[in-house]
Amino acid sequence: MTTEPRDAQPLEAESLPEAAAHSTPKQGREGGASQSLAQSSLAEDSSSHLSSNSHIARSPARNVLSFRTMQTRVTLLDGTLFTCIVEKRARGLYLFEKVCEHLNLLEKDYFGLSFRDADNNKNWLDPAKEIKKQVRGVPWNFAFNVKFYPPNPVQLSEDITRYFLCLQLRQDIVSGRLPCSFSTHTILGSYTVQSELGDYDPDECGPDYVSELCFAPNQTKEMEAKIMELHRTLRGISPVEAEMHFLENVKKLSMYGVDLHHAKDSEGVAIMLGVCNSGLLVYRDRLRINRFSWPKILKISYKRNNFYIKIRPGEFESIIGFKLLNHRAAKRLWKVCVEHHSFFRLLSPEEPPKKFLSLGSKFRYSGRTQIQSRRASAQISRPAPNFPRCISKRNMLSRSLDGASRTTASSSLIGSPAITVSPKANGRAHSGSFNLCNSEFC
Repeated sequence: MTTEPRDAQPLEAESLPEAAAHSTPKQGREGGASQSLAQSSLAEDSSSHLSSNSHIARSPARNVLSFRTMQTRVTLLDGTLFTCIVEKRARGLYLFEKVCEHLNLLEKDYFGLSFRDADNNKNWLDPAKEIKKQVRGVPWNFAFNVKFYPPNPVQLSEDITRYFLCLQLRQDIVSGRLPCSFSTHTILGSYTVQSELGDYDPDECGPDYVSELCFAPNQTKEMEAKIMELHRTLRGISPVEAEMHFLENVKKLSMYGVDLHHAKDSEGVAIMLGVCNSGLLVYRDRLRINRFSWPKILKISYKRNNFYIKIRPGEFESIIGFKLLNHRAAKRLWKVCVEHHSFFRLLSPEEPPKKFLSLGSKFRYSGRTQIQSRRASAQISRPAPNFPRCISKRNMLSRSLDGASRTTASSSLIGSPAITVSPKANGRAHSGSFNLCNSEFC
């Protein structure tokens, strides 16, 4: 497969502070001054020179650290902050590994670090690239999120992995990214209460003991009453079992694990393109109008602000195009498609093209695929780690933990207006293509 390389980017120079200038005192030619005065003057000059030289020797060493390192802040799924000092030349994988080590997480291939760019668009941190080449003009603030939603969460090996997946899904539900019916909200809410509070105890639980918990964008007293009614029937279920039941119900939702992107079709009608484990979905007016599974897609590409999919000949045209807001939005969508296809469909990730004169983006997914992750999970032999479970209070979930503030509790990405960004070009490659291998685990 041939791709186009982006224009070469000059490395950012790391300049060190220049040493302060100092001069050596001139010695006079005339000998009219007394010997003692001359010695005193030389002693003072020598002392001043040593003091200045000592200051100069210490100053660069103190500033080099600040010029070469950066403090990062990572918002975790339970709302806590993890701070870390990293070198500016560190790759994204280094920071991601530090976060997973802090969380004691081994099944980490389903997760990633996201950040907001200067136009408030969500981007995934590429583990293979230097952080400073990805995060430009904004503080180094990241969020730890689920990147690839497993189709069958029961196949995850460790309880702590399923717990983090539950935390992400609760955020998706509360923010409106994962729409649910009233009955689904109450069922999922009851399992959340059982996981976080345990069995119902009339001596400890007041009449409105779930009113401080957050379950839905438009939470009502009627919903809370139904959740309490269902919670009373779950006596004896452990937090681990409650989370398993939660995941078994939530994975059946039509928007489970769908990453949405604003676009327009060939007629200029506003639509949403959703990327998930099974393929590419098309939504209009909150309804799914089309689905292209990965086996049907032969190639995905983008050029400027256009995104194309080449599908097997059949009832549709062989090439279908969509228009996005600008070339950066088109490239974001293309990269998400490349990563999802590689993770869920391939045995191992593809190597990036090595042709120096090839055109287009050289980006390829660099992590482990799902089948590689499952094989690695089967080798985990440690005892089940103990971890605290947080409480889903409303003040903790008043904002989305992917780095963007929620304007309204019921805001859904489907049908919402597109984010306005500046269309200024930045000199990078504005095209790329990726041929899809269409046999599962090829």
